[in-house]
Parts: sequence; C-alpha cells; structure tokens
Amino acid sequence: MTITFGREICGDLAIAQQREWLVTNGIGGYASGTVAGLPTRGYHGLLVAALKPPLDRTLLVTHLDEQVDYGKLSLPLSTTRWVDGTVAPRGYEQIEQFGLEGTIPVWQFAIADARLEKRIWMEPGANTTLISYRFERGSLPLQLTVKGLVNYRGYHSRTQAGDWRMDVQPVDRGLKVTAFPEATPFYLFATWGKWAIAPEWYRDFELAVEAERGLDDRDDNLRVGSLTVTLNPGETLCLIASTEASPDLDAAASLQRYQDRTQAKLQQWQAANPTLADQAPDWVRQLVLAADQFIVDRPLPNHPQGKSILAGYHWFADWGRDTMISLPGLTLATGWPDLAREILLTFAQFVSQGMLPNRFPDDGNPLTDADYNTVDATLWYVEAVRQYLDCSGDKTLLAEIFPVLQNIIDWHQRGTRFNIHLDPQDGLLTAGAAGVQLTWMDAKVGDWVVTPRIGKPVEINALWYAALRSLAHFARCLGQPSTDYDQLAEATLQGFQRFWQADRGYCFDVLDSPTGSDASLRPNQLLAISLGCDRDQPALLTPDQQKQVVRICGQQLLTSFGLRSLDPCHPQYQGHYGGDQIQRDGAYHQGTVWAWLLGVYAIAHYAVFRDRALAAQVLQPIAHHLQTAGLGTISEIFDGDAPFLPRGCIAQAWSVGEILRAWTVIHQTAVSPDPAAIALT
Repeated sequence: MTITFGREICGDLAIAQQREWLVTNGIGGYASGTVAGLPTRGYHGLLVAALKPPLDRTLLVTHLDEQVDYGKLSLPLSTTRWVDGTVAPRGYEQIEQFGLEGTIPVWQFAIADARLEKRIWMEPGANTTLISYRFERGSLPLQLTVKGLVNYRGYHSRTQAGDWRMDVQPVDRGLKVTAFPEATPFYLFATWGKWAIAPEWYRDFELAVEAERGLDDRDDNLRVGSLTVTLNPGETLCLIASTEASPDLDAAASLQRYQDRTQAKLQQWQAANPTLADQAPDWVRQLVLAADQFIVDRPLPNHPQGKSILAGYHWFADWGRDTMISLPGLTLATGWPDLAREILLTFAQFVSQGMLPNRFPDDGNPLTDADYNTVDATLWYVEAVRQYLDCSGDKTLLAEIFPVLQNIIDWHQRGTRFNIHLDPQDGLLTAGAAGVQLTWMDAKVGDWVVTPRIGKPVEINALWYAALRSLAHFARCLGQPSTDYDQLAEATLQGFQRFWQADRGYCFDVLDSPTGSDASLRPNQLLAISLGCDRDQPALLTPDQQKQVVRICGQQLLTSFGLRSLDPCHPQYQGHYGGDQIQRDGAYHQGTVWAWLLGVYAIAHYAVFRDRALAAQVLQPIAHHLQTAGLGTISEIFDGDAPFLPRGCIAQAWSVGEILRAWTVIHQTAVSPDPAAIALT
C-alpha cells in the first residue's frame, strides 16, 4: 500500500503531528514519532530499548536536533515544541514528502535545489536503530549538523533533570553514554565524521498528546554531543543508536536485511494463501506487515525460542487475552503457523489453576494471583489452539498440551480464582469478585470497576461452549474419551437460551449479576455467532435469533471503524473518549468504538447472511484509517460519536489480527452455521 503525503499534510503541523510512524525490532523495543518530526508523547523516541526482552522498555535516544547549511541557506530539519507553546525549530516546513516503504518511514527534505532523504529502521533482534541521510541531489555540497538528545527513563515516566550528570565518553566512531553507574550503557555511532562531546540539558519539551490525556506533559532531554559532516550529492550518512558496543555499522547491509525480511514475510503469506494474495487489496498487504510488529521474543529457561505478542504500541505489554484473540489473525491468516505454535507453547507454561495470566509485569517480577485477573484469556487460548490445529493439523502439539487443556476445563468445573466456576443448574460459567475486572471490558480506576459484569457474561459462555466443543474434538483426534466434554457442551447449549430476550430481540449481556440480569445492548453477544461458525456443531442461537442479533448490532453499534461498546441510547453512553484517566476509563467500555469487534461483526454477518460482498464491505473503511493515526496499522479505539476519531494506542494487536482474520475468513471460507440458518439467505 502506498502511503505518501506531500506538503499539504507535512507542512500543516496540526495534521502532521497526528500521523505517527512505528518501527519495531521483534524483542519489544521500538522507535516511533510523528510525520512532522515533533515528539508529542512521552513514548516517542528513536531508541526505546527492551532491556529485559520483551519488557523493561526504556527511552534512551529521544530526538535528533538537525540542521542543514546549503549555500547561503541555514535551515532546521527537526521540530520541537516547548512548554510555553513556542515551536522552534520548525523543520517540518522543509518536508516536501513523507512516505511509508513497508514499515520504514521516509522523509524527503527540500532545500532550494537540494533534496535530502531520511529514513529510519531497526535491526531485527537488537536494540539498535539506524537513521540514514542520503543527499539525493543538489548543485552544491550540503553541510549537515546533528545533535543527539538522550534520556534514560521508563517509557511511562518523565525526566526532570535537576543536576543529573550522565557520563559521556568517546569511543571509536561514536559516543558511549552511561546514565548512572548501574545503568545499561548505550551508544551513538556515525558511519563517518566525528562526534564532539558537549553535554547540555534541553529542558521543558512539551508533549501535547500527554496533556490531552491529563498526564505529565513536560520532559527534559540531554544533548550529549554534535556531529557535523559535509555531504556531496549521492553520499549517505548513517547514525546508529544502540545498546550494543559493537553493532554492525554497515548501514546498507542492515537496510537490505530489513527489506529482505519484510519481503520474506510477504512471500510466506502469499505462499500460504496464493489465491487470496492475488485478489487482496493493498491495505491487506500492509496489515500483513503490521502484524509482524506485534510478535516478539519471550525466551524462557526451558524454551529459549519462546514467542509472545505485544498487545499494543506504545504502552501495552504482552497480555494473555490480547495475545490469544489476536494470534489467529497475526500468525495464521498471515501464513506464519510456526510462530503460532511457539506462542501457544510459551503460554502453556504459565497456566496456573486452569488460568492464563492477564498480563506480565513490566518490571519482569514473578507472576502473582493478581496477574491472573481474567476469565476469558484462558478460553481464548483454547480457541487459538483450535484454530491453529485446523490450520496446521499438528497433532504433535495437541498431544503435548492436551493435559494442560484438560486441566483448564477441570479447574473451571470445580472452581478457580475470582469465583470462576460452572453452575451445574444451567451449564453456564459464572465469574466475578468485588473490586476485580475479569472480562475484556476491564477498565478500573482506583477501586472503581467501571463495568464489573459479575455473574454470567454472554461472551464468556460463548467461549466456554466453544472450548468444550474443542476439547471433545481434540479428545477424539487423540483417541481419548470425549463424552464428558460433549455432555458439558450440551448443558451449556441448553442453558444459553436464558440469555435471549424475546421482547428486545437480542441477548442479555450478563445473567445473574448481584443486581439482576443486565439487558444493555452491547456487542459481546456477536461472539455467540462468530465463534465456531466455521465448524459443524449446533449453534447457541437459533437462525432467527442470529439474524436479529446481527441486525440490531448493525443498526445501533456498528460504525466505520468498529463497534460501539454500548448502545448510544443507553443513559450511561459516552460518545467521546478523552480527558484525564478517570474520564477516559469511564468511557472506555461505555460507548467507545473498538476496532477488533469489526472483524467479529463481519464474520457474524457472513455466517448469517452468506453475502461475501456485503460482509467484506464492512471492512473497507479500514483502508482509509491506515493513512491516519498509526500509519499502516490500526488503532485500538475510536470515539463513539462521528467522525469516530482514533484514540488509545496507535497500533493494537487484536485490531490488526481480527481485521486480517475476518478478511481471510470471508474470502476463503464457506462457513457452516446451523443448517437452518440457510433459510435466512
């Protein structure tokens, strides 16, 4: 997909600062910023290193203060906003064009008849960022001066420098920076030229987006030194920021490796889906590349090749729920089943009392009971295993983890943490404890759980039913008894009709909560249709019920970029996501649009109505979204009210994964809902 902007975007600071780029290294580190070159978040930086992969992400190299001298002209290339509102320098005014080549951001700066190209990428598997400057054309030599600004803080934090003095020492072709004695040293290298050491704090950078989010919006960064080189047309300078003392300084070879890897990922997808790849629009190809940005190494002592999925950039770690929801789209729809296998094996080692962890602590500390606060992550794990096996036929993996899967069902039957247990009266799964958020609608501020959903949530029971059907299928594949799982599934199938509200034409969102059953119209019920629609099993809802659910969700919840989390007619609906944390979290699941649900809706629509063109049309607006917010990827959330502005993370794993999976399912699969549903077409 060609994502290119000219001066109409790049020269308008208000617009250019809203479009953000992202490059990643596969171990949790990243580089990110705006088209304008203006840092607007505390998470922006040229080297945010994962010091304990995939976590302990630390901002090391923040920004480069760049200037060119060409003939009689002396112009900045970088852009900074200070806390008094002043924008100086204003380098964005020199940007003639910005483009995304795969996932590499590329700028073209125009200075009279000179043009300078800048691009940024990372070395896969290393905390190393490369920034190249190529003098493409000109009638005179061009002098480029670059000042390196650094930091050393957790990416959630801010720096108020005070009298902090970092140790800056010269090394061959660069500088070594040691923030304090216990800190990990890092380096700034140049392919040629010599750095001049000149430490000085630049104080009071303004971070506009953090101000909008009610967070600390000022930061200090240390200029460690400067580099001045003279470029002739055709020459290139590359700067390398790294935690490695001796990184490969061959920038051309590094860029070729990055590009080869990108091409290999696309070729794997094309080989796995040759017919689909031929008809796929460019935006789907772009999402295949975006998918790779979330997959990271999580090496374990007994499984050094372990893999995981980061939930979102910039601030999410690898969450159990997000990983399992996004896994099929990010690894199977893209033709990378080996990665899926490694992720499933990695997470199998963290199952405790039949539960998968909700999150891993950012600081790398051991997991505690509090980290297992999720009722759905484990059930999504079973569904991810099912989809992996359908794709790969890998019975070796199944045999290896089948005891883990049996353990999961057993614990849920007899009861595990947070009052999660099977109710034998109706065959439904119940869960919840005061002050704990267990479902994906998990916003919590202090002691306030915004949507507690204690009781029997509709999507949890759809997942429970799917898990039971899967276990029965797995058992038969391995020649083991399946009767118990079949019987449990039948009980859930019968009990699920309790969710149906005949007078409203849709499902209760939660049954048997402390305050009664919740009749709010939410999108969670769509999972009762989309889960298992590609397999031969009795459906949880009748054909007519499925039709009513898809229609009312389409009429009340569907937007261009996802589904609202709550009916806009509900008195607690909030159509704008913004403000401080209390305001934002209060709206998070009370109307805010979620992109991952667009894939769920599209699959459910196709399952019920069998109209491939119409279901695919639902996904089409995403093509336009890839050119806003996080470029080439999909945001986490959007406002519930038009024009549905993007909010939250600029790149979210389950947004990308579920859109990719939905597009693949719709174009590849002849779904098999309950046979009677055919009458709806």
